[in-house]
Amino acid sequence: MNSNVTIFDHPLIQHKLSILRDKNTSSKDFRELVSEIAMLMCYEVTRDLPLEEVEIETPICKTTVKHLAGKKLAIIPILRAGLGMVDGIRSLIPSARIGHIGLYRDETTLKPVEYYCKLPKDIADRDVIVVDPMLATGGSGIDAVSQIKLRHPKSIKFVCIIAAPEGIEAFSKAHPDVSVYCAALDEKLNDNGYIIPGLGDAGDRIFGTK
Repeated sequence: MNSNVTIFDHPLIQHKLSILRDKNTSSKDFRELVSEIAMLMCYEVTRDLPLEEVEIETPICKTTVKHLAGKKLAIIPILRAGLGMVDGIRSLIPSARIGHIGLYRDETTLKPVEYYCKLPKDIADRDVIVVDPMLATGGSGIDAVSQIKLRHPKSIKFVCIIAAPEGIEAFSKAHPDVSVYCAALDEKLNDNGYIIPGLGDAGDRIFGTK
């Protein structure tokens, strides 16, 4: 496994993921679980944020405490399923700017086709977290990160909930400098490019469109 890939084994994440996979889980519960898992993953994804010491006054006395050292963050969901992860992360980082990249998968070639890209104007000053629940073939993630790199952000991390080995391999080969975080590494892709055992189409399950 690539050293840039982190797979979470936290019991809370694994428990919520087990419910997420269940085909009987409602769209409402699915949305909530995606957001909750993203929030739990955010704890580790942001572990390297720098701190600085400042002086404050508690109700008792003056003291020196640590707070974030002004690091600017941007969350970039890959439309549309990536939207389901934004609120969970933003609940912990409310000052983060949100951009959007729209991609869809050509059903014949399985390749991503870009139809929308709107990023923060000051993205070159920001550290970027790209989110998408699934890393299947890797095509959408690779293309999204390639588009973001054209704007020269300070750094990029890719966060997904479920990944396939094929997607991890392709993504790591295309972007070896980008760290990948996922809650589960599944078995493989099927002939239609879906992750096995996976959880089905994340976008359809989040938005109740199937």
